[in-house]
Amino acid sequence: MGEKSVKNTFPVFDTLKKVFGFQSFRPNQEEIIQSILDGKDVFAVMPTGGGKSLCYQLPAKIMKGTAVVISPLISLMKDQVDAAVENGISAAFINSSLTSKETASVFHSLRNNSLDLLYIAPERFAMPNFIETLKAVPISLFAIDEAHCISEWGHDFRPDYLSLSNITETFPQVPVAAFTATATQRVQNDIISKTGLRSPFTVRASFNRGNLFYRVESKQELMTQVLDILRKYAGEPGIIYRTTRDSVAAMADMLTESGIKALPYHAGLSQEERKKNQEAFNRDEVHVMTATIAFGMGIDKSNVRFVIHADLPKNIEGYYQETGRSGRDGGPAECVLFFGRGDIPKIKYFIDQTPDDRERAVAMEKLNQMVKYASHNVCRRRQLLEYFGEDYKDENCGACDICTGTVDKIDVTTDARIFMSAMSRTGQRFGIMHIIDIVTGADSKRIRELEHDKIKTYGAGRDKDKHHWRFIADELLAQDVISQDGDRYPVLKLTEKGKRALFGSENISALKREGPKKKQRAARGGAFESYDKVLFEKLRVLRKGLADEQKVPPFIIFSDKTLHEMCRRYPASLPEMAGISGVGNAKLERYGEDFIRSIKTYLNENPDISVPAEYSYDNPAKPADKIKGETIEKTYALFSQGMSVEEIARARNLAQSTITGHIEQLIMDGRGLDIDRLIEPQKREDIGKLFLTLQSWQLTPVIEHFKGTVSYEEAKLVRVCMRRGHG
Repeated sequence: MGEKSVKNTFPVFDTLKKVFGFQSFRPNQEEIIQSILDGKDVFAVMPTGGGKSLCYQLPAKIMKGTAVVISPLISLMKDQVDAAVENGISAAFINSSLTSKETASVFHSLRNNSLDLLYIAPERFAMPNFIETLKAVPISLFAIDEAHCISEWGHDFRPDYLSLSNITETFPQVPVAAFTATATQRVQNDIISKTGLRSPFTVRASFNRGNLFYRVESKQELMTQVLDILRKYAGEPGIIYRTTRDSVAAMADMLTESGIKALPYHAGLSQEERKKNQEAFNRDEVHVMTATIAFGMGIDKSNVRFVIHADLPKNIEGYYQETGRSGRDGGPAECVLFFGRGDIPKIKYFIDQTPDDRERAVAMEKLNQMVKYASHNVCRRRQLLEYFGEDYKDENCGACDICTGTVDKIDVTTDARIFMSAMSRTGQRFGIMHIIDIVTGADSKRIRELEHDKIKTYGAGRDKDKHHWRFIADELLAQDVISQDGDRYPVLKLTEKGKRALFGSENISALKREGPKKKQRAARGGAFESYDKVLFEKLRVLRKGLADEQKVPPFIIFSDKTLHEMCRRYPASLPEMAGISGVGNAKLERYGEDFIRSIKTYLNENPDISVPAEYSYDNPAKPADKIKGETIEKTYALFSQGMSVEEIARARNLAQSTITGHIEQLIMDGRGLDIDRLIEPQKREDIGKLFLTLQSWQLTPVIEHFKGTVSYEEAKLVRVCMRRGHG
């Protein structure tokens, strides 16, 4: 390993504050970052929302060369790059969504050593020509995201990842950091072996997502059950997972008919439609996305408030990863699984199509673990953590349906024997619903034809409804008293334990849940502090407008968590805004004044509101307004020397949108700038006429009118000139 080489003089904590806007690290981040800076390999298992992207983005900003991030989630790359650029990091991606011209532009930036971060798919790394390109430029580090994809024991194995085993041999002096959110100890060992990590610094963070509430419900009237949850989270973003494309499409259609903005996302849609639907969700234009479990979804959206699994997942790793897409901002979120045993044979059918005996056995083992999670009345959090080898010591997690519900241990021996007797007397050749019909005394044609109305236990349980007997069946299955045999039409069989209970003296008890004790408690550590909800809505509208102008999702401008802090502290100056978590220097320059103006207007309209005295601002050592003044002056000096916006951005290692923002401010300040250098007179005149015709300063209608021949930066410059009286 070579010694680290640093391109910035920022210490680690300065970079954390000035670039990312955070005052402190989350658990494990500082140790991982320091190991990378020291030139060591890293292997980190960090739960979704644990801040793993900062672990390679911060070193990428400090170290010389380009950090190459390898990720299979093509749909996520643009959001990740946009978020990095918003923080003032020079970033780009190369994948199949780019045109050849766009790809060539990224390669040009790479060869010119002007990229801090480059995101690529594993298929790209496997190309020999690409490897040769990387050999010719300084590389600071390799970050492998979703590293479990390299392991055949992982839940999402991808053969293209196997090419990554060549990294350490091809680039022996470059540190390699592998990250995953889901890995058992067995998968962890396999990843380290296959990637060839060299005595890596290893972090296995807790899998406990304290802000997530886990709940399992019996699947009955599914659409009604789903709508009940969506009413609870009206207007909040959420994801619904289904097993098949048809069920995804049907769910989206039914929700739309019910007045809920929802869109589908599955592999059967064209790439263009998937991209369009995901962008609509990310940009808060629709509230609910329905997606296939198998296809998954690359989502970096921080404020997802609920995830619903309307069908049984195939394994716990996938379930944990999918539920982890909620509550990434640290706020409370709910994860609901609707469990019906009818889902089990459907999954078994597909498992049985697997030709490899070992793969089939592994898949069945994982399915059985998933069924156990859904059917056992044991703390959901404890079961998840134990699966990943983590011991959960609390008696009550306070954030799952088991721990917050009233649970009574009841004796069900008599009813269990009635049910098993009906199974035995009918030759153990029938499924759950037929046995329930027998014990409840259903008068059906099939029962009469089979003469099952003549057996001793016919109608023996008619004093209880079918829901009770379904509960008995599920408990007996969960306790391995009975089992299901067969694929499409599974029949019930007595196990050895069941035979002892039916013919011997062994008693059977069950845990009966009667629902929540009072009101469902928020997940531990996940409740947002109180904030001004009226101001939050105003800032959310402002954020959406800015995001639309930048063509990025709103959460990339500022997260909900950052807006909530603004709505508690009411920052009224740039130094105060700089003290808000998530507001780094680049975002302060770009958006600080807009949000301060909105907050001041709100406070003027509501004079009774006072800023809480307990909030004191951690102003940066250098006042933010001074920083802003100095950096604008640098842009002015370079522009006066004849440099273009693109050249200034490259020279100053800032986004072009940031430089455009500086020029806007210079124009508003009345500085003498040659506008013709920025935009040709005829184009400026055409844009100005359209603004007058529309009688609106909104940019989106202008961009749409000119069908891409006018950029947002050009429209913004014309707008500021007209406002100043130059246009």
